[in-house]
Amino acid sequence: MSKIMKFESGFSQEEALAEASRCLQCKKPLCRQGCPVNNAIPQFIRALKEGEYAQGLEAIYRHSYLPAVCGRVCPQEKQCEASCILARKGKAIRIGKLEQFIADNATGVGFPKVVATMGAIAVIGSGPAGLAAAVQLAQLGYAVTIFEGETEPGGVLLHGIPEYRLPKEVVRRDIKKIENLGVEFRLNTLVGVDLFLDDLLAQGYQAVFIGTGAGLPKTLELPGEHLEGVISALYVLQTINLYNSGQLPEQELPVEKGEHVVVIGAGNVAMDAARTASRLGAEVTVLARRGLHDMAARDIERDEAIADGVKIRTYAAPLAILGEENVTGIKCAGTTVSPEGKVVIKEEESFVLPADKVIFAIGQRPYARIVTTSQGFEINKQGLLICNEHGMTTREGVFAAGDVVHGPATVVKAMGEGRRIAIEIHANLLRKKLQSAK
Repeated sequence: MSKIMKFESGFSQEEALAEASRCLQCKKPLCRQGCPVNNAIPQFIRALKEGEYAQGLEAIYRHSYLPAVCGRVCPQEKQCEASCILARKGKAIRIGKLEQFIADNATGVGFPKVVATMGAIAVIGSGPAGLAAAVQLAQLGYAVTIFEGETEPGGVLLHGIPEYRLPKEVVRRDIKKIENLGVEFRLNTLVGVDLFLDDLLAQGYQAVFIGTGAGLPKTLELPGEHLEGVISALYVLQTINLYNSGQLPEQELPVEKGEHVVVIGAGNVAMDAARTASRLGAEVTVLARRGLHDMAARDIERDEAIADGVKIRTYAAPLAILGEENVTGIKCAGTTVSPEGKVVIKEEESFVLPADKVIFAIGQRPYARIVTTSQGFEINKQGLLICNEHGMTTREGVFAAGDVVHGPATVVKAMGEGRRIAIEIHANLLRKKLQSAK
């Protein structure tokens, strides 16, 4: 197996049982309070300990629809594990690893199928928000169709996370269970290009859910951003995933062995892009405006990036990208943090780093395809959809959740919101039926 594809390992059966045996099975489990979807953590750990893997997965499915994914990519150290009573002694239960073990080893468990009698609903986007909404709506008795612009469903789970962190077969396995539930996937169909939101409503869908995420990379509008060799982190991750799946030849990889690569950004996506470039043989430096322990990335992602050979230049910010046609370097400046917590750039402390490629990893914003081809939507300054507390956009009957509403966040947050707004859609449609019956 190549270095690019080397997977991060999970628990063995012996390790999982030993870890599960440490759980205190608290009467008031704080770990559940720390989970954005209130996952049945003590229940699935108890089932694991008793060897009842299928029972454990059934307990998870009552709250979380993507356990094999969440077990791998959720920031448990800031959520459920941080809330674990044993965390006070620095020995929190490794809840994420146990969830991953259950999801990978339980067999014959799927979502209970419900006959669709409640009407049809369209879901746009097959990322975590869209998938969760589809499952919840299907379980409530709706015929759900997911419209996805790519050739395969999964959204950011399939195209925006490195294979070594989230194997694609894990995503495909969860999606197959959603298909078995009766959810229809209409692929190669980009809403706003191939058909329009108004078309969906005209076709008889009772409601539309938008879960298209935030896939348009942001930049800093630095001098030199137009130069050849300036790319986005999402482009790096998408192309390496295509290469790993055999859909892209090696000569089209975005980074070459021996190149100097500078990554702008200090979040998880930046770490993913930096580690990927390093595994391709590049000399990689990450520019972080704050200190090593103040980065937005998870500690484990930062530490594994360093272990992969990535250098992190702290208290540094980019000023300009250098070169004539191609990138040759990047001019940077030192930074400091004010007493109010704001980053202050010290241009008098400038320096230049050599660079053949500069990767932007400072966040994403939504595409505007849907809002520019349909009437009635309002967005904020960041291009995010404005919704009420029930998840309805300013267009009647059209709901949204996930990154397209609040910007890039965690998989579990998008999944939890997708599920919650699906319930809101159901409540809205029931109210309409009651009103029409009067």
